[in-house]
This record gives sequence, structure tokens and C-alpha cells, in this order.
Amino acid sequence: MEVKFVRVGSTLIVRMAGELDHHAAEILRTKIDAKLKREGVRDLLFDFQKVQFMDSSGLGMVLGRYKLVSAQGGKVLACGLNPRVKRIFEMAGLQKRIIICRSEEEALREHRGEKDG
Repeated sequence: MEVKFVRVGSTLIVRMAGELDHHAAEILRTKIDAKLKREGVRDLLFDFQKVQFMDSSGLGMVLGRYKLVSAQGGKVLACGLNPRVKRIFEMAGLQKRIIICRSEEEALREHRGEKDG
């Protein structure tokens, strides 16, 4: 699993590529938690565009970050879900907690709209 972090305002974007399995989820969890603490961002955007596979460990990692960020008043968004990842999100009910968008641009635009409105 490859990961890139980009900060846009108060949002940390997590761009992932590859398979989000048990091993990758644990490493990613540690990296995201450190970034959230160090950079003082409020919101988190997961970009799944290049994620080919995600298992329950990946789901747990996303849910755990949701709990962490929302407890501090932030929002978690996700974009670029392929049909497999989208199905996992729906089966777990994550779309009820996490804002799902088609692209990073849409997510950031929608998020700014929520903050302004």
C-alpha cells in the first residue's frame, strides 16, 4: 500500500493506492494518527480512487479514524470509492457517518459549503 498525505486548509487528505488489508491498515492507522496529532488538522478525507481491495481491517481503520476525528468536532469524508469498496462501506453503514463524494474536489467543495452555510 502506498500512501500520500496532502493538507488543504484544515483537512488532511489521505491518498491511498494498493490493497488496504490487515498489514496496511495497521501501518496506515499509525501514520494517520501521528499526522492528525502533529499537524493539528480538524478534518480527514480518504481518497480510495487507487485502492483495489479493502478488507474488514481497512474498514476498522476508517471507522477508528472517524471516531477519533468526530470526537474532536471534525468531519471524515471519503471519495473515489470503486464498487467493491462502496459495497463494504454500505454493508457496514459507514455512508451514514462519513460523507461520500465522487472526487477530492467535490469533497473539499462540499465540505467548504457545509462550513460556510
